[in-house]
Amino acid sequence: MQIGFRSVALGVCSSFIVGGLAWAQQAAAPATKLNRERMEEFLKNAKIVSRRGISIGVTNSLRAKLSDGSVDHDAHIQSIDMAKSQYQTDRGTELNFRDSWKFNIAAYRIDKLLELNMIPVSIERRVPGIGQAAVTWWVDDVLMDEVTRYKKKIEPPEIENWNRQMYVVRIFDQLIYNVDRNLQNLVITKDWHVWMIDHTRAFRLFTALKEPQALVRCDRKLLDSLRRLDSQALRSEVRDYLTKPEIDGVLARRDRIVKFFEDQIARRGEAAVVFDFARH
Repeated sequence: MQIGFRSVALGVCSSFIVGGLAWAQQAAAPATKLNRERMEEFLKNAKIVSRRGISIGVTNSLRAKLSDGSVDHDAHIQSIDMAKSQYQTDRGTELNFRDSWKFNIAAYRIDKLLELNMIPVSIERRVPGIGQAAVTWWVDDVLMDEVTRYKKKIEPPEIENWNRQMYVVRIFDQLIYNVDRNLQNLVITKDWHVWMIDHTRAFRLFTALKEPQALVRCDRKLLDSLRRLDSQALRSEVRDYLTKPEIDGVLARRDRIVKFFEDQIARRGEAAVVFDFARH
């Protein structure tokens, strides 16, 4: 049976469905198609030509135009780095609260390790007048964000492929313990590929899963990548952006995710649990 994720089913309350399109909506067409390594190089070294504030969100982030003389492209700059022992959010009081630009880079690097290609390139860079920040590739060829799709009741052209992407989004959010996934930070491109953006409120210290009921099915390649993800490889990629307890939390949650799906396979059979997801 196919399940249409009309509202993404990610535990998003209606108060988040406001404010129009996400920051990626107005991205200009790319001057050229670059691979991820070239995007990283561009974001690190291109000149920041101009920048302006973004009205959506609460982190005072910026949209900047970058140019290296041959390529012009926009980027999203986030510099927030806040930690509080207690913090009042719209969900209640959160202990050991963190909101950090570093988590955008950690999420991108884990996406690379897992070969998802669902998080835009994000690098660390010193921005004049701001300091160290996450500079993230502005998503190209945006069709809409999930707020718009939900409000307008637009059905994906290939519901099975859409559902499979949503299954991956759910798994990734459990892995990084993302407490701030909302409809504005799921961006849909013209080929109906989903991009996850803005992870500054992820990587909590909990070793349990935030919403284990969100796990339904798993991409075969992702499950294999989770099984192979070892402590040394993860720490090598994210040690500059996550603390040891934050990394330990990722590994503990990885173990729970893998065990959940292996138990499901044993009980229901692989065909009912695992699928092959064709990535763009």
